[in-house]
Amino acid sequence: MKRFFSRIPSRALPVLALCLVDLASVSASGAQERTAAPMDGAAHPAQHEPRISVQSLVQELELANPEIKVARQRWEAAQAVVPQVQTLPDPKLQFGYQRMPMVEPLQGAMYGVGQEIPFPGKLRLKGEVAQREAERLEQEFLATKLRLVANLKEAYFTLHFVHKSSEIVEKNKALLIQFEKTAKARYSVGQAAQQDVFRAQVEISRVLDRLAVLEQQKESLHAAINRLLNRPPADPLGTPEEMRVPLLTLSLPELTRRAEAFSPILLASAKGIERSEQAVSLAQRQFYPDFDLNALGTRNDRINDNGYQVMIGIKIPLFYETKQRQGVKEALAGLSGAREDLTATRQDILFQVKDAFVQTQRAERLITILRDAIIPQSSLALQSAQAGYAVGKVDFLTLLNSLLTLQESQLELHGEMVAHEKAVARLEAVTGGPLAGKDEERR
Repeated sequence: MKRFFSRIPSRALPVLALCLVDLASVSASGAQERTAAPMDGAAHPAQHEPRISVQSLVQELELANPEIKVARQRWEAAQAVVPQVQTLPDPKLQFGYQRMPMVEPLQGAMYGVGQEIPFPGKLRLKGEVAQREAERLEQEFLATKLRLVANLKEAYFTLHFVHKSSEIVEKNKALLIQFEKTAKARYSVGQAAQQDVFRAQVEISRVLDRLAVLEQQKESLHAAINRLLNRPPADPLGTPEEMRVPLLTLSLPELTRRAEAFSPILLASAKGIERSEQAVSLAQRQFYPDFDLNALGTRNDRINDNGYQVMIGIKIPLFYETKQRQGVKEALAGLSGAREDLTATRQDILFQVKDAFVQTQRAERLITILRDAIIPQSSLALQSAQAGYAVGKVDFLTLLNSLLTLQESQLELHGEMVAHEKAVARLEAVTGGPLAGKDEERR
């Protein structure tokens, strides 16, 4: 070691000392980060900021989001339609007075009741159509809730990435300030060009620019999450909890089967087909006549006697060419459209499952590579570049590139973690709920 220092010019010793101090501070901060941070290598945010969890936000969303409330009320309204259409039309009370000129005039009051009676089976089919519509709206309500939960999770995970990006960039800003001091010290003794100082200052300005963009993104995400929670956009939100990335152990065929069995969007389309099938049966039943039953009581004041009348009316579908037949044509077209809609929805769901699945697989591979290989190697490269720059063996551009490489690798790691959780959230939305096949071992 003494031989090493004897080879360094005396005027470079202060610069070397400053660089070693910087290197020690970086190593110490890295050790503290590895001790305090979870397995994903993330640093903790400021302690004074409140922490928010995605589970608590989801619970609040389900209770407060107006779009979920609207979908629920639409479903409940459809349920109330079923008993209405299955009930007979309201009866009619009839009152009148008659006077008929005859040899013995007939005159007196008339009173009675009338009831319209649809052809047998029509009320049942109307109830079936309304019931299938209510079931379809129930699935749409569940799909709306899952979609909004997925949107909330994606905004939450994006907010987590913005916070982590701010922490990484803030830490690198401190390192760049140290690099600027080192470059100035070396320039003062003639061992570095003034360009090194200018380049460090440029990178510090770029960091400040990046921090300003991240701050704007943070505020926008706060407003987006508050909108989903039915809060005022300016309400404070807090800092997301540390992210854990569980492995997805479900295979693509299992996820596909789950989507086909439990996806609310797919089930809503299937209920639409059932409703259209019942609508076709009801349209065909319209060729049969309805009945109108009337019972009247009469009073003959002349002879002080009572009588009655019973009449039955039949509604004849006389204009079936332009009414009933067109109604059947309409119902058949609706059924065909519902079947095509189911096919299109199924293809879209299966695409979403495949797309989200391959994204989780890619993210898991990249997380392992970045966490276990690229980031440790980049950290060592940065430390080596700092030591080399202190003794003039490495130029400032190499030192700066080492820092930026480490920064981009750290940002990419958190970006892949967020991409993984976003893909899982989308899978949960299209497969009907939380996925049970996620490894409990956290990354």
